[in-house]
Amino acid sequence: MKRCRYWSGAGAAVFGLILTAAPLAFAQAADYPDKPVTLICDAAPGSAPDADGRFIADGLGRMWGQQVVVVNRPGANGSVAARAAADAAPDGYTLFMPALSTFVALPSVAPNLPVKLPRDFLPIGFAAENPMFIAVNAALGIATLPDLIALAKKEPGTISIAVTGVGRLTHLTGEMLQMRADIKLLPVPYTGGPAAAFADVTAGRVSLIVEGLSGIVGAVKTGHAKLLAVASAQRLPEFPDLPTVAETIPGFAATGWQVVVAPVGTPDPIVRKVSADLAKVVTDPDLTRRMANVGTYSRPMTPEQVIGFVAKEQATWQPVLERISAK
Repeated sequence: MKRCRYWSGAGAAVFGLILTAAPLAFAQAADYPDKPVTLICDAAPGSAPDADGRFIADGLGRMWGQQVVVVNRPGANGSVAARAAADAAPDGYTLFMPALSTFVALPSVAPNLPVKLPRDFLPIGFAAENPMFIAVNAALGIATLPDLIALAKKEPGTISIAVTGVGRLTHLTGEMLQMRADIKLLPVPYTGGPAAAFADVTAGRVSLIVEGLSGIVGAVKTGHAKLLAVASAQRLPEFPDLPTVAETIPGFAATGWQVVVAPVGTPDPIVRKVSADLAKVVTDPDLTRRMANVGTYSRPMTPEQVIGFVAKEQATWQPVLERISAK
């Protein structure tokens, strides 16, 4: 009987703590955020993921009346940013917006890194997606993707392709192109993001680049580079005359994406609040219009949908990762 009374008393105490903590957590969510929020981006400034992060930060900042600061932590294929985000205080004031490669490529090469959902991060929602564009130096004299493939077959290993981050989607898309078109390109790796790579493409030192539109739109507008195709499932409304890669290579699709996550331990009411607010931001007509102008799109997702989406993407890119590891 004493033991029963003891455990009964202990259970009551724990239950009391839960009842006390629950209103506190909801109160924190109601007041959140009452100071600036940091959004960690695992890509270099000027890249498509960086531009996406600034769109999202601007939208959330306007909604919350608090500054949302984008902090770029590129390096080591996203592992630098992943560690920094995982080690942050789980209070909702540090959020993480990893690119596709963080969840798709890193687990196979660095299984001990904190890059698994929901073990290492709590999913919040979908941020943005960027169809990959294939562009060449305008002086190369290539007008279409079939022209590029024909030249690559004629001169295997001579057409150079900028690789803006080994293991990132730009790299994976180039590998998929070679695999599906049965061609061989000459990779030229860069570590500083698309700016240095595209400077070499526009100067004619490198022939080809795969990148989100925001990273290359300036050179395209000035005529220094020519878009050959976009790796979206269908032609984009903003680029009706630009063919898809799938029109040449059936079934080919490569779209970069970013999701928003939080460190494990972040209170669920805060996660749910950020998720709901993010969904409002990515469906705002003004923001969606501005994003579409630079080849960026979005759609709302619940935390549960994010987990299923990431798992599907991991399965899609596994054959390409196996090809890279076999080289």
